[in-house]
Amino acid sequence: MNKENKMGVMPVKQLIISMSLPMMISMLVQALYNVVDSIFVSQIVGETATAGQDALTAVTLAFPMQNLMIALGSGTGVGINALLSRSLGEKNYEKSDLAANNGILLTFFNYLLFLLIGIFFVERFIHSQTTSDVIASYGVTYLRIINCCSIALFFQLTFERLLQSTGKTIYSMISQGTGAIINIIFDPLLIFGIGPFPALGIAGAAYATILGQIIGSCIGLFCNLKFNKEICFSIKKILHLDINTVKDIYFVGVPSILMMSIGSVMTYLMNRILGTFSSTATAVFGVYFKLQSFFFMPVFGLNNGLIPVLAYNYGARNKQRISEALKFALTLAVSIMVFGTFVFLSVPELLLNLFNASEDMIQIGVPALRIICLSFPLAGICIAMGSIFQAFAHSFYSLIVSVGRQLVVLIPVAWLLSQTGILDLVWLAFPIAELASLALSTIFFRKLYKQTVSTL
Repeated sequence: MNKENKMGVMPVKQLIISMSLPMMISMLVQALYNVVDSIFVSQIVGETATAGQDALTAVTLAFPMQNLMIALGSGTGVGINALLSRSLGEKNYEKSDLAANNGILLTFFNYLLFLLIGIFFVERFIHSQTTSDVIASYGVTYLRIINCCSIALFFQLTFERLLQSTGKTIYSMISQGTGAIINIIFDPLLIFGIGPFPALGIAGAAYATILGQIIGSCIGLFCNLKFNKEICFSIKKILHLDINTVKDIYFVGVPSILMMSIGSVMTYLMNRILGTFSSTATAVFGVYFKLQSFFFMPVFGLNNGLIPVLAYNYGARNKQRISEALKFALTLAVSIMVFGTFVFLSVPELLLNLFNASEDMIQIGVPALRIICLSFPLAGICIAMGSIFQAFAHSFYSLIVSVGRQLVVLIPVAWLLSQTGILDLVWLAFPIAELASLALSTIFFRKLYKQTVSTL
């Protein structure tokens, strides 16, 4: 237990790669799942000629609620991760064990909340975004299954964060990657009824998602029990909440939860704004979110690998390693996003055709992808700089940046531009909002760096 963790001794660039690469790969697999899932959904055949597009729109309408689940699970995990990594850096093993064990019980409480939402509020949520009975029917079917069976999602997220916090990101990759692959395999089987499986349509997409989450959470549990020797799990500690530990977890976690939840509010409001033009515009927005995940997910994987490195070396009071880690991560994040911009500018029609796009969808989608992708490099900078906010328990800075970008700038600008009646102008809200995000991120980063790292 007294052996120095690799986060304090391994060369920084090698450490960042070893910590982040497994998560980047697993998130790329997750991004692949997101795209493949929507591709299969867009192929659904129903009573109308637009059944595939209607199903794709329904999944887009369900996305804000799904993102809210991920926000609560991941935000809680961020708090657990930061407290656990910092405690290990300080050699306070009792505190790190409390963070892990209490986090497991908090995870179960998160599931209970969304179980209730799934039972009582799904229909109202979907109908508030569309007037189409067909799209609403698809959306309610899909989202109710996702919500009521989300226990595996929450535990998968927590188990992955526990592995990440001690530097065992390879096992986190195995957990997340395997779950996504299972999802991809069972999507066509359950949607279209291949072999012995029934044709369940959009419900099949939901059940495939749940199955992947169950497998991923089981692998995460096994890897923690088998390989995560820096954490001592105890049923007694799990069932007994330590109030101070819960406070420490949510001091970091709540701003992260709110920050990610703002994304749900933003997508919900954008769905309503775009719905005033057409359901096709909403479907294009959903396709954009699926496609951009190929580039954002690896950067978030880099961010997840960077946070425990920064937290550990802050606890160990190592200024040089913190500075080197930040510079390297920033360069890598921007490089990934510049490549994403190039892809979106070069082949937007090819990307849209993956989703069985109609002529109307192509006409709307090509300018949308080309305009929105201009914000990618700016987003890469902001994500990399934002890692220091979470690692050093100043997540409220990330919250302010997120509120400023998505609610104070993006939604009002999108609404104002929508009043022109020109859909292409609405997409300009994304690069405009990212410029505001970059300005706020730079101000807060410089302030926190001077207060913390410069004083080490």
